[in-house]
Amino acid sequence: MKIFYAIQATGNGHISRAMQLFPYLKKFGTVDFFLSGNNASLNADLPVKFKSYGCSLHYSKCGGLNYWDIAKNVRPIQMYKDAKSLPLKDYDVVINDFDSITSLACKVQKIHSVQFGHQASFVSDATPRPEKKSIMGEMILKHYAPSEKHIGLHFEKYDSFIHPPIIKDEILNSNPKNLKHITVYLPSFQQDCLEKAFGKHKYIEFHWFLNDVKSKYTVGNITYFPVNQSDFNESLINCHGIITGGGFETPAEALYLGKKILSIPIRKHYEQECNAAALKKLGVPVVYEVGDNFDFIIENWLNTEVKKPSIQANNINETLQYLFDTYNNK
Repeated sequence: MKIFYAIQATGNGHISRAMQLFPYLKKFGTVDFFLSGNNASLNADLPVKFKSYGCSLHYSKCGGLNYWDIAKNVRPIQMYKDAKSLPLKDYDVVINDFDSITSLACKVQKIHSVQFGHQASFVSDATPRPEKKSIMGEMILKHYAPSEKHIGLHFEKYDSFIHPPIIKDEILNSNPKNLKHITVYLPSFQQDCLEKAFGKHKYIEFHWFLNDVKSKYTVGNITYFPVNQSDFNESLINCHGIITGGGFETPAEALYLGKKILSIPIRKHYEQECNAAALKKLGVPVVYEVGDNFDFIIENWLNTEVKKPSIQANNINETLQYLFDTYNNK
């Protein structure tokens, strides 16, 4: 069986998930990956056969989306050409992890596909949403990468087609410890937005992973890391807690490890607001605005006993078998 797997390369979560799935997918057939997008910092250690500039998110300096940069980097004519050129008819199965070009290619070429991943879970109205829904956000979640079939991933089984998160083998096979440091992964924040707040907690060690850091270095109580799997996994497995965004993969891994979490969803990023709503239901503290009092927010979080809910890890073999059975049941 020949498998086409499309990865949305906005951020690193989709790539990380694909890397974990690849050895399991190979049991079902040969796999070619399509990488769509241009602002992921994680190296895709995968057989990427096709690439597209695609459509990517861009961030403001301190925790928000930069809509101007997003708009000016969209190349609709090229995206249509890329969609027409993808040889989808050469494949037996098309798996789409929230990529609009692959969805367009399927429509143009009249090819069947299955949307697989976290965003697929939002097809269900039972999946948590913030108190104030966004009409535009709902349209993007449900129509950005449409497909005939959906297999979602989320913290809990909110609907029949939703499965537990994909947890990396390094996390599953780890022996978690508490070495007292705080891991920080906030891709939408630049260094000077937060380092003053971290620096005020002189007796707490912070491991801060940043896209523009090229090599590890330490200043005071903050150790800066480039974004890579091995260092991040080690830091997360051994941390006291993690400060991260409202993404999916990182909070899921932290929940699985039983780590303390402080979530800061990207401003006006509707999917992250939805994830934050789900995390709040689980008892995870969420901060929506970061200002001059962020050091006090950190102190309060560190000194307050918060719920550490546990979640189930995905049985990847069973989920993939379900995926292929669902795909073939057209």
